[in-house]
Amino acid sequence: MKILPKPLIILLVIIPILLSVSACSFNKERNVVPTTDKFENYNRKVFRFNKKLDKAIIKPIAKGYKKIMPDIVEKGISNFFSNLGDIKNAFNNLLQFKLVDAGSDLTRFAFNSTFGLAGFIDVASGLQMEKHNEDFGQTLAKWGVKPGAYVVMPFFGPSTLRDSYSFYVDVATNPTVYSDKSLAYTIVKGVDARAKLLGTEKILEEITVDEYALVRDAWLQEREYEIKDGNVDVTEKEDLASELEALDK
Repeated sequence: MKILPKPLIILLVIIPILLSVSACSFNKERNVVPTTDKFENYNRKVFRFNKKLDKAIIKPIAKGYKKIMPDIVEKGISNFFSNLGDIKNAFNNLLQFKLVDAGSDLTRFAFNSTFGLAGFIDVASGLQMEKHNEDFGQTLAKWGVKPGAYVVMPFFGPSTLRDSYSFYVDVATNPTVYSDKSLAYTIVKGVDARAKLLGTEKILEEITVDEYALVRDAWLQEREYEIKDGNVDVTEKEDLASELEALDK
């Protein structure tokens, strides 16, 4: 998703397996035929590299951040970046002709940016304004662009050929990249995002099955779920913990 701007270079160092871990927030109701993994040998090497980098550098930083940061401040920081994300959401909903959702996203941004003190307080959610999560990869998918092969991006984790290119459009809709403090914003956002996954990844650490294949299939299923706005065939309703427990037996 020209030469990488400085904030992106730093971001590559901040979030190595962020997407790999978050990909596993799925369940069996999201069945989808996996995208071709024609680069599997390469992908597995990058997957191992990302894990080692995260263990050595990113995870310790995230742990320290979570330990010293008061919960209310941590929540405020997460709200701030989530609020900025509504600009991207509105942009992509507009491109997908989801005009009502785009208007909702802009309204959320306006309320949180003003009454929510620049977004540090999520006023909009308290007013029952629904939040949407859209990106340019989803927009391309809506217009018929195929995902292409599954790829594991160095530092970023799971993606597809389509989503890896669309990433740069999403970055362009982030206001912080145009700030003279963009480097600081990028570092804080990456550390905050990684810190939120510290609890989730414990499930992965306890399994003995092929972790690479599990993350790949989980991410692809989650991605399909996002693209279809949750409109997928429902087959079973088991949470992630139950499924991983069964796989490990």
